[in-house]
This record gives sequence, C-alpha cells and structure tokens, in this order.
Amino acid sequence: MPDSSAAPPSAVHRTSGQLILLLALLTALGPLSIDLYLPAFPGMAADLNTTAAGVQLTMTTFLVGLGLGQLFIGPLSDGIGRRKPLLVGTFVCAAASVVCAVAPNAEILAGARFLQGLGGAAGVVLARAIVSDTARGAAAAKLLGVLTIICVIAPVIAPLAGGAIIAAAGWRAVFWTLAALILLLSVWGLFGVKETLAAEDRNRGGIKTTLHVAGVVLSNRNYTGYLLTFCFAFAGLFAYISASPFIIQNIMGLSETRFSLVFAMNALCITIVSVIAAALAGKVAYRTMISIGLVVAVLAAAGLLVFALSGTPMVPMLVLFAVFQGSLGFIFGNATALALEEAGHHAGTGSAFLGCLQYVLAAAVAPLVGLGGEETAVPMGIAMVSFALLAAISYITLTRKTSTASAGDESDLPVKDALRSAS
Repeated sequence: MPDSSAAPPSAVHRTSGQLILLLALLTALGPLSIDLYLPAFPGMAADLNTTAAGVQLTMTTFLVGLGLGQLFIGPLSDGIGRRKPLLVGTFVCAAASVVCAVAPNAEILAGARFLQGLGGAAGVVLARAIVSDTARGAAAAKLLGVLTIICVIAPVIAPLAGGAIIAAAGWRAVFWTLAALILLLSVWGLFGVKETLAAEDRNRGGIKTTLHVAGVVLSNRNYTGYLLTFCFAFAGLFAYISASPFIIQNIMGLSETRFSLVFAMNALCITIVSVIAAALAGKVAYRTMISIGLVVAVLAAAGLLVFALSGTPMVPMLVLFAVFQGSLGFIFGNATALALEEAGHHAGTGSAFLGCLQYVLAAAVAPLVGLGGEETAVPMGIAMVSFALLAAISYITLTRKTSTASAGDESDLPVKDALRSAS
C-alpha cells in the first residue's frame, strides 16, 4: 500500500520555495565546511601542535566522508525514502561539528571531520534526489540550477566570513558556528520536509536489489556520460581551489585579504552564469549550454597552463580563473539534471554515484596540485587542462541526445519505466 507520509508532487510544489531553500542550504554545507576554515590553517597547525600536512588531512578526511556517505545514503534512500536519512544525517553532522570544535588534537579533529562529511552527505545527495522526485524536465533543471547557485555563493561568502569569525573568536568558533547552523537546519528539516518518494516507487529486496539497481543505473550510457562530465569538470574547479591560495599569495604576492576578494569574485562568476543557465532552462537546449561551457573551460584551462609555463603573469591568469569558473555555470546544473533524468526513480542511487565520485576526485586532486611545491602554478594548469579535456571527451563519446535532453520536454517516463522494469 502507498505510504501515507509520501507527499505527491503537487503537494511538494505548493511549498517548493521553502523546500528548495532548505535543500540548497543543506547542499551548501559541503563548500561551507571546506572554505570557512581555510584562513585558519596556520593557526590550527600551531594550536594543535601538528604540521601543515596534518591540518590538510582534516580536509581530506572530510571529503572522503562526504563522498562515501553519498554512496551509502543515496541507495538507502531509494529503499526507505528520503526523509529519515536526511534527518539522521544532518543530526550526525551537527554532533560531529561539536566534536570538531572541542578536538584536542589533529587526529581527533580528522576523525570528527570524517563523521561530519559522512553526515553532511545526506543533505548533498538527497537534495538532488528530492528535486528529481518532485520535478522533471525544465522544472528540474531550474531547481537544480538554484541548488548550484546557492552552492557557488557559499565560496564567495565563506572565506570572508571565516576570516571574520577567526579574527574575532579563533578557529574553533568556525566549528561552533557550523554546529549551530546545521542544528538549525536539522530542526527546520524535521518540520519542513515531507517524504517525496512514494512507497510504490521504492526498491525492495535489500542489498541484492540495491546492487542490481546500481548496475542498471551505471549501465545507462547517457547517465555515465553526464556523471563523468560533471565530476571531471568539478575536479578541474577543485584543482584551482586547492592551488589558488599559494599561487595568488606566494607567487603573485597578494595579501590574504586580497586573496579572499579575488576568490570571492571568481566564485561570483560561476554564480552569475548559473543564474543565466537557470533562466535559459526550457528555452535553450541543455546540451547546447553544456557544450558551450566545455569549450570555454578547455580554452581557459589551456590558457592558464600556457601562462603558468611562461612566468605566471597576474592579470591574464586572474582573468582566465574567472572565465574558467564562469564556464562551469553552464555545465554543473544541466549535467546534473540530465544525469538524474536518466536515473529515473533511482535518483538516490544516481545522485550518490555523482556525489561520491565528485568528492573522491576532489580529495585526490588536492595533493596532486602541490607536487611541484608552493612556487609554481604548472601542476594546477596541467590538472585543469586534463580534467577539462576528460569532461569534454566523456560528454562527446558517451552521451547522446534523447527526449529528456531537449529543452522544454518534460517527458522522462520512457526512461523511468525502463529502469523500473529492469529492477
């Protein structure tokens, strides 16, 4: 029998503004938890009596937890629904943030950061799944575009806000702030989120069915193509995020304050383009926007590598940083929308693979771009070009135009019916 707690799409749409705002804020916890404490790294190393690598490990463990958590929570939600995993995950994230705030050493902090990422994964993976449950076609692309916009606004605010919090109350106050914010969102979710996955659409049969569904989703060539397009593009972005503090401050000689402003302005570029992409959803084909974004990303990354090899001139590189980030605004929301359309009723699983690969790649990229030391931008340039090309190659070779890839066409039923019958 249908689950009475499962709200039909029409009911969700009546409160979609509040729901989407909550989901967007939960999704933004990932970038906030990464960027908010970046200015505190030197002080944390001294306070915890550890090295820079020891502090960096706290970011790596968070990213691993964020990635693996999505791989577990997404398929789980396809079987038991979205609401319970979302609430449990956010409460775990809030509790782990408190442990981070009182951690006496780097080892405990790294472990708590892993749990923080594991719990925070619920908001990231289930926000996309809930959108896929309640909207299709252009509507889904617009809503996922809103999630993307909020996520890319977070890096604009985080370094500036983090610097202010740290200056006023120290680095531990960053985690107390995160704990309070996450607890507030947990309570909001408790009263503001209804179940969106109907009982008849849930997977049954435990781990065997889950593994079968995972195989069905990954065997969909279009889904895999959009998945890799998104994740490789994100890896290119994270190459910039990981290397930019050293390049902009150590090589270009800008102060911490000016670095924060440059970082914020570059993040603003992807925000603006994401807004444009959301406005164009349903009017311009999603694949057209993705293609434009990929071409610009490859050209900008190639330009950055050329300038990195020829002395790292400040103005051209700062311009190309902004252009590269702006190009991603046409890729992220649209590639996510098309991937989840292909996943159909298994959107939790589809979102899980997307999120897991996204953050596992990010965790791997962070140390790679530092292999050449703190005085060269070449590893970053090589990584950005490589990942931009991999995104373009995945898109060209794996994806094909389908009815769900056309602007304004919300008919994804053939895809979903095929997936349902396969499971």
